[in-house]
Amino acid sequence: MNSARRSVLLVDDDSSLLQLLSIRLRAAGYLVETAGSAEQALARIAVSRPGAIVTDLRMHGMDGMELFEQIHHQDPTLPVILLTAHGTIPDAVKATQRGLFGYLTKPFDDKALLELLERALNAPGSDEHATESNTNAPWRAGIITASQTMEALLAEAELVAASEASVLIQGPSGTGKEVLARALHMASPRHTKPLVAINCAAIPEQLLESELFGHAKGAFTGATSAHKGLFQTGSGGTVFLDEIGDMPLALQAKLLRVLQDREIRPVGASQSIPVDVRIVSATHRNLETAIAAGDFREDLYYRLNVVTLTLPPLRQRPEDIPLLARHFLGQLREKHPHRAQDFTPEALERLVGYEWPGNVRQLLNVVEQCCVLCTTALVPASLVSRALHEKPTGIHTYAEAKQQFERDYLVQLLKITNGQVTEAARLAGRNRTEFYRLLQRNHLTPGMFKQVEES
Repeated sequence: MNSARRSVLLVDDDSSLLQLLSIRLRAAGYLVETAGSAEQALARIAVSRPGAIVTDLRMHGMDGMELFEQIHHQDPTLPVILLTAHGTIPDAVKATQRGLFGYLTKPFDDKALLELLERALNAPGSDEHATESNTNAPWRAGIITASQTMEALLAEAELVAASEASVLIQGPSGTGKEVLARALHMASPRHTKPLVAINCAAIPEQLLESELFGHAKGAFTGATSAHKGLFQTGSGGTVFLDEIGDMPLALQAKLLRVLQDREIRPVGASQSIPVDVRIVSATHRNLETAIAAGDFREDLYYRLNVVTLTLPPLRQRPEDIPLLARHFLGQLREKHPHRAQDFTPEALERLVGYEWPGNVRQLLNVVEQCCVLCTTALVPASLVSRALHEKPTGIHTYAEAKQQFERDYLVQLLKITNGQVTEAARLAGRNRTEFYRLLQRNHLTPGMFKQVEES
């Protein structure tokens, strides 16, 4: 088994116990990272997602239960194991009902801990599966990311894919909702059957029903032959309804009946036809607001929204911008033969510093324009500025960042610079000494980021 897929983060403010437990787990073949406090653990998780977390309950400052609550809120698929004293067992039991993977009562047997860890690392959505997906799994081959937020989302997606639950994908326009829908289909048991997609906002209302459910011969003027709709074409597979929030109310009622009865009636037909499809839908709209305005049916919303996956805007995953830009640069070589092999550091800095209101789709368009116009081996910053049609905002200095986002801000800088403190301090507008103080206050070290780069 790949050691990177057996990574465990140990959290305890007792250094001697932390060292002892580390020795035992390393001897059992685990890749062990340690944190002397819950705050330090959160900083490490922000840099690199472990396979599982083992934390003591009683610690100075934030305790193990609070740590679990924060981790579970941010990444509910990350297994957390709690080490607890006998008197706090009721608290641990309650936590398992809220998603804690398991707990052990001190003093515990090493064998019990190893068995619990193995179950945690083999659980669907755990880092063992996620790390394998990062490098090998074809279901997510079209998703380029180094973002912990995205990795947590993909771990959830892999869990959901194995079920038959309807999925609603939310996120701003251009974030890649259809790409995620295709990944869901490829990870599902239905992957050998068709994935059929339709944009509900792009087809006139009078044609949308026929496209979805089909029509009988002679159903309307021009219907010279029977037509199979997407629900029949996608039989056994997945139907992806993009921009479901723009579906007309009359069709919403018909779609609801299809989901309830698992059968369709083509336009002009006298008999219904059974269908076997999984529904994945997507929207950039706030459907709860649309329900309040009377534009979307609440009963259909709950049918579609069994599980929600929310894609973050590109500005919230800046570490992915250089990866995506270089990926697009390589992809576009077939479409537009060009000399550009990479971006200058200044060009990448401008890409990373931009707000990206159009998200990944806009980044692709900007890179494509740079490819077409570039005459050198490196795309210069001037071409990026021209493609953006405005002065880039640049990376904010630390003084502009809000206090509560301090750790995330520093993590983003060190990810972008691959742990180069001099460059990170320059981008933050701080000298090296002061920047090191900020890192120490947030339990961060440059080596944490260099390890991520090398792995």
